[in-house]
Amino acid sequence: MKLLTRVAFATAACFAVLSSGFAQNADNYPERPIRFMVPYPPGGPTDLVTRIVGEALGESFGQPVVVENRPGGSGVVAAEALARAPADGYTIMLAISTHAINSTLIPSLSYDPNTAFAPVGTMVSSEFALLANPDAGYGSVKEVIEAAKANPGKINAGLIGSAGIGRMAVELFADQADVRYTQVPYKGSAALFTALAGGEIDIAFDIANSHLAQIKSGRIKALAVTGDQRLDALPDVPTFAEVGLPDYDVRMWFGILAPGKTPPEIVNKLSQEVARLLHTDEVRQRLAKLEFAPFISTPEEFSQLIKDDTARFAKIIKDADIKPQ
Repeated sequence: MKLLTRVAFATAACFAVLSSGFAQNADNYPERPIRFMVPYPPGGPTDLVTRIVGEALGESFGQPVVVENRPGGSGVVAAEALARAPADGYTIMLAISTHAINSTLIPSLSYDPNTAFAPVGTMVSSEFALLANPDAGYGSVKEVIEAAKANPGKINAGLIGSAGIGRMAVELFADQADVRYTQVPYKGSAALFTALAGGEIDIAFDIANSHLAQIKSGRIKALAVTGDQRLDALPDVPTFAEVGLPDYDVRMWFGILAPGKTPPEIVNKLSQEVARLLHTDEVRQRLAKLEFAPFISTPEEFSQLIKDDTARFAKIIKDADIKPQ
């Protein structure tokens, strides 16, 4: 019994020392540059949002935050690098909604998505919109649904990629509206817009902020947006809940991940500082120019969001028999 007591005391003492060390590390963190990986090429929304937040974070911490683009494999290349990185808070990664798709869609991942990463928090999000060609004759979501039911598979619906978040949006709408249409994938929002405006497709699903200028100019029409309330940039466009589809809710979120064993004190310090910066006028104004609004969450909230989206997307992938691109 005395031996067990000594072992328990020694274990508790070691834990106290380690906890004290983590707290001290968090107090001094960061003491050198932070590498902020982006799983996509330079110049796009993911890159630009990361640079805005990274620059503000570097100024706040007094240490450079170096953005490193690591595209490939729908985010897998960067995720593999993050999973191998030291868990010390000096390597972090941007993750978007696709991260919650990969664990189901790509069963041969070299990392365990449940343990390889520590969610830090979300930064911004963008709601999805159902878009239409003005000449297609659809003035509402109801009219699209009625036309699709009257002509199953004859309406062409555009989306980005064939297995990403755009596909999830398309499949979820088809399921909830009980319709069928022909899916036409494109490589990006620019190609999607060209096809929609040119009449190559009848409708499209994409994040709303990629097409605000074209919607406002009348070149394409937005019939509804996801989310709890109408977008400030599109006050005349109803939400899906308003048009009778209250459960249709899909968004593109941008968040930050750290390696899985990063000390909670460092994760929390990062999360709190990012949240503080997202509340500042300067960062909000810079994000607003990209038509993004802050979407702030704690590590625990972000972790739950990933779990919820992973489960939801897994069902869609299974039901629609979606395969990797």
